[in-house]
Amino acid sequence: MTVLIEDPLIAGMAIRQTLPLHESSRRLRELYPECPRVYGVAVMSDLSRRRWWPLADAVTSDRLRAMFNIAAEETDSRAAVAQQLAATLAHVVVGRVGPLLVLEGRAWDTGLENLWVHVDSEGAIDWVAVVDPKLRALPDDPAMHYGVGPAGIVALPGEAALTTWVAHRSHRALEPLFTRLYDVCDGAMSVASMWHIVGGAVVSAATQVPLLAGSSEVTSMRRAQAVLDALVGFGVPVGKPCLCFAYQDRTTGPHRSPEGCRDSRSTRRTGPAPSARGPSAFRAYLSIAPPASAQSLNAPRL
Repeated sequence: MTVLIEDPLIAGMAIRQTLPLHESSRRLRELYPECPRVYGVAVMSDLSRRRWWPLADAVTSDRLRAMFNIAAEETDSRAAVAQQLAATLAHVVVGRVGPLLVLEGRAWDTGLENLWVHVDSEGAIDWVAVVDPKLRALPDDPAMHYGVGPAGIVALPGEAALTTWVAHRSHRALEPLFTRLYDVCDGAMSVASMWHIVGGAVVSAATQVPLLAGSSEVTSMRRAQAVLDALVGFGVPVGKPCLCFAYQDRTTGPHRSPEGCRDSRSTRRTGPAPSARGPSAFRAYLSIAPPASAQSLNAPRL
């Protein structure tokens, strides 16, 4: 049985002007209403700053070390803690914008200076906001009229330009974050392994969003693959995720919750998987292995 709750942070937003980002984030939240903070972002100007801090502080201050130390108190494995923090950072930067990119062909700026994070009472990141809410979109976006859109959205020349821009901004954000995490964990996890998690985050968006939204799997895969290819072009070792697809009925069998649902502290799905077009769906089993050679720089194929 699905249990819905009102999220106090979302309900407390004071939106003075509805922008395209607000509309897109609302649609993303509707993909998984039981965990409404898994997808989408907030706009900092709509929020109070209590428990919010700039993501850049993770590089320039001891915040990331404090998060690591708190988590390390609960386990003897420094590598496991580093892996969890790397997954959190990947979800903050790539895992949230990916669903919007593959679903609507839109993206917010994932640059380090544009992202803020909210932490819960235990210091864990559970939501993300942007300073600049401007979206980049495709020329045929419904909001665009003869190449001109409303405030808060601009068109890039095409899909290749959009996916490359997302990859570039995400790369520039995650590179210093992963370098800092490597120092914090004293090398318990390699930077290359952290980038493998990013590849998994991109693949996760490409496989989960069509199931939740009933959208085109082909479009989703194509856009996600373009991001992976661009990251490889920047020299990023995103690894070689192996996707093995198996048909299963959409209303029965196991269903993987969206990445980050645990961080939302919201009620999790206990009932059937979300319905979508057709009687069956692909379920992706993702395995990510550390690079064994220079061949690991090849983009994962979807």
